[in-house]
Amino acid sequence: MRKPKMILFDYGQTLADEGCFSGVKGAEAVLQYAVKNPCRRTAEEVQQEADRLNRALGRLGPATGHMYHVEIPNHMFNAYLYESQGIELSLSPDQIDEVFWNAAAPGKPTEGIENFLIWLKEQGIRSGVISNISYSGSVVKKRIYELLPEHSFEFILASSEYLFRKPDRRIFELALKKAELSPEEVWYIGDNYECDVMGARNAGIFPVWYVGVSERSFEKREDVWMVRSWEEVKDGLRN
Repeated sequence: MRKPKMILFDYGQTLADEGCFSGVKGAEAVLQYAVKNPCRRTAEEVQQEADRLNRALGRLGPATGHMYHVEIPNHMFNAYLYESQGIELSLSPDQIDEVFWNAAAPGKPTEGIENFLIWLKEQGIRSGVISNISYSGSVVKKRIYELLPEHSFEFILASSEYLFRKPDRRIFELALKKAELSPEEVWYIGDNYECDVMGARNAGIFPVWYVGVSERSFEKREDVWMVRSWEEVKDGLRN
């Protein structure tokens, strides 16, 4: 196993554990900033409409939504979602993202990640982030640095800012371009087999399948290094 010059991380369920997502709680928080709501839409009704839009767009479905290769940024989605229902908000697009996200899916660092990132820096191994996420890049960066204030990533690529989503190889190739490294010099760590493992592999990057915070049961695959803790990754880097 070749020691990398850089490790790229997924965000959700890898760097951070967001637990169960609640769109209704998110919508409820956003609606507190409504200056106009002529039809008196409830959070449940707003989220039902958001679900209908997502189904119509073919995104975020339990079976194939994560494989959607082109990102739809929230500032576009939310503009239609709220304005089509006559709702006017006293929030900027980034503020809508932040208010919604904080209420819908508050996060916490995955167990051991802070110490692992400290150790990584001590070893001189660089780090960055590639995330499939519709929240704006500035909001994603703020969330990550609020959760991991002691670490600085070289870059954080949010698909909302760069069009392509994992497993499309283009977003991995963009990260390599920014890092000025070849695929053989980089590892990618993430929790989703299709997006993270296969996406990285198709770009020539060594994948690590991190399943430490997931409640799903995983069938062990012989074709990938599967880890349940950051200590396991550290041990692999030592060997």
